[in-house]
Amino acid sequence: MARIKLTETVLRDGHQSLIATRMRTDEMLPIIELMDKVGYHSLEMWGGATFDTCLRFLDEDPWERLRQIKLKLKNTKLQMLLRGQNILGYKNYADDVVEEFVRLSIKNGIDIIRIFDALNDLRNIETAVRATKKYGGHAQGTVVYTTSPVHNIDLYVELAKKVQDMGCDSLCIKDMSGILAPYYGYELIKELKKNIDIPIQLHTHFTSGMTDMTYLKAIEAGVDIIDTAMSPFGMGTSQPPTEPIVAVLKGTEYDTGLDLDLLCEIAEYFRKVKDKYFANGILSPNVFNIDTNVLSYQIPGGMLSNLMSQLEQANAMDKYKDVLKEVPRVREDLGYPPLVTPSSQFVGTQAVFNVLSGSRYKMIPNEIKDYVSGRYGRPSVPISEEIKKKIIGDEEVITCRPADLIEPQLEMMKAEIKEYYEQEEDVLSYAVFPQVALKFFRDRQAKKYGIDSSLADKEDKTYPV
Repeated sequence: MARIKLTETVLRDGHQSLIATRMRTDEMLPIIELMDKVGYHSLEMWGGATFDTCLRFLDEDPWERLRQIKLKLKNTKLQMLLRGQNILGYKNYADDVVEEFVRLSIKNGIDIIRIFDALNDLRNIETAVRATKKYGGHAQGTVVYTTSPVHNIDLYVELAKKVQDMGCDSLCIKDMSGILAPYYGYELIKELKKNIDIPIQLHTHFTSGMTDMTYLKAIEAGVDIIDTAMSPFGMGTSQPPTEPIVAVLKGTEYDTGLDLDLLCEIAEYFRKVKDKYFANGILSPNVFNIDTNVLSYQIPGGMLSNLMSQLEQANAMDKYKDVLKEVPRVREDLGYPPLVTPSSQFVGTQAVFNVLSGSRYKMIPNEIKDYVSGRYGRPSVPISEEIKKKIIGDEEVITCRPADLIEPQLEMMKAEIKEYYEQEEDVLSYAVFPQVALKFFRDRQAKKYGIDSSLADKEDKTYPV
């Protein structure tokens, strides 16, 4: 039997997609032991935006979350999402920082690391893949799915072969916008299964309203694992819901073997958590709207909220539709990058600037300049000389792996936080989110010694930023 395995995302992408990653560790812990009995392939509960949100908004140590959840699990593997050379941030880091982050992630309990690069430049995942294998983790190489005149099945098969040749243990097709259509998905998985031997996992979002059908066709085509979220945190801009998928496959050759009654009990727990966030306004009903515009604009839910926020701050919400139309134009100019963090953020920002300024590329963020100069990696197709001239003038475009230009950073960062250092993981928190981590460290120290941290914030201006 071709039994389908499930990765449960409620503890990471489910609540990241619907409530801005605001679920707290103490809301997760009471249900972990019950979830451990389900028989999931893995629980995705770390990486993505969880790290930033723990430090910035929840006053939690993300490393401690990982350790506490690991303590309650006996049977289920823990999974995280890593942005390759970007780790969990928005720029490239030195190889020594990437390797140390991977080492400590695995040491603290992560079993499977899903590693992707926003541009599908596989040079940017090499270090993370190598480190994952070195420290005994499961390296899942990722191909980011998008559509454009140059993105086709042949290209995805070519990338998948390279992922396998790199030594990855499995492949993930990551459809962050929910734009993979059912029949195209069937053909894609069929071709991948013909060409690679490692297990294939499919990740998508419900945004377009068609992705449960995409899952069914992918299952028929031979996909091995799919990502789902418990129904209270499923659908909308999140993943298709877990329980209906299990029910649909029950009694077929693809039967997951999971206990539907147990899943319903777990769903009831998360329904109460969801109700709390709905009551306090963090969960907006808008995230559950089916939006087929995503098929045209390819804008993930998180990117949409960023665009709206920028326009609201500029008192320019009347320009929203103009910005939506500008995003694909900017994406074409920039060589059709997939719209996933961090490329989605800077493409969206450039579109907003183009519309608000009334002149295209009159205002250019530094991230766009770095991207065009090659510091994020290779675009899907070369950028035209006209656009390069507008954005970086006569500056030379680098062709090497971007991280080759970054000197080792780890020892310097250790020195910069020595007065706050309590655990080796602190260096990585600081490396990825320096200002946010420093505030967290100061508050932690203040609590420890009974100091008013607000006074420390005002008086201490010597810390590095």
